[in-house]
Amino acid sequence: MNARPVIAFLTGGYSGEAEISYKSAITIEKNIDTDKYEVYKIDIRLDGWWYQSSNGIAVQIDKNDFSLTIDGAKILFDAVLIGIHGTPGEDGKLQGYFDMLGIPYSSCDAATSALTFNKRYTVAVAAFAGIKVAQSLHLFKHRPIAAASIAAQLQMPVFVKPNNGGSSIGMSKVMDPSGLDAALEKAFQEDEQVLVEEFISGREFTIGVFRKEGQIITLPFTEVITKKDFFDFEAKYQGLSEEITPAQVEEEIAVKVRSAARRVYEVFNCRGIIRIDFIYNEAAGEPYMLEINTVPGQSEASIVPQQVKAMGWTLRDFYAALIEEALADK
Repeated sequence: MNARPVIAFLTGGYSGEAEISYKSAITIEKNIDTDKYEVYKIDIRLDGWWYQSSNGIAVQIDKNDFSLTIDGAKILFDAVLIGIHGTPGEDGKLQGYFDMLGIPYSSCDAATSALTFNKRYTVAVAAFAGIKVAQSLHLFKHRPIAAASIAAQLQMPVFVKPNNGGSSIGMSKVMDPSGLDAALEKAFQEDEQVLVEEFISGREFTIGVFRKEGQIITLPFTEVITKKDFFDFEAKYQGLSEEITPAQVEEEIAVKVRSAARRVYEVFNCRGIIRIDFIYNEAAGEPYMLEINTVPGQSEASIVPQQVKAMGWTLRDFYAALIEEALADK
């Protein structure tokens, strides 16, 4: 009988989103099939990449070959399951490192991860491929632009958000030009680049997409109804939104959302599980893509686990499918 594949499960990270990574890690750890896989949880932190052994001793990863040495035995990994939100797990940095070492991993590749981490470049590529997106402006901290100039180029209301990162930290909805300066200041505290995007009215849908044995699978999608003005950090993580999974929609709308999601997955050459946020604009009869999350949350409050269950899968089946897809790249 073959030995179990040896899997490194990565959590932590170098940004404020590490807090979300640790929440996701609880769900993932509980649901990885350890009968099938030999799993080592690695905490990626600024002070080192650490594995906590069963006897409580912290062992540091050797970054030369991404190996662990425990009790004199060297452990190398067959594949990596990436559960890090924010840098360096969602922005392509770790993916590039693993590419150089020839170790397969569960997420999108380095180029796609880096591209989709930049919200403005994501919508530019999507628009070029004929996917509907909102009008937007890309601002840089070192090149300030007056609020009046923004208001002249975009229709109010607008969303102002950090260009990189996720979890809706630093995001504001601005109803008129007088609110732009404060919103820009808030967003620039989180990032050197900011995206200002026209508000698209409609229903908010979010959909998980992954590939299994070469087939793109769309999960039953969710409608997000927020009790706040928009789906911000509090709405996302502090219960101030209602998530209906699967969304109660006419089949005609569902077909358009699933089709757009598959198109996004193909255009961006995605791998592993991603989550795509859309606004379905009734007037246009089209879903507008907001953003792509290449390492979607997996905590108890997160949307992808809800969608996996709505499809009739267990999370154990789901994480096994992601690991198997990564192992197939060996």
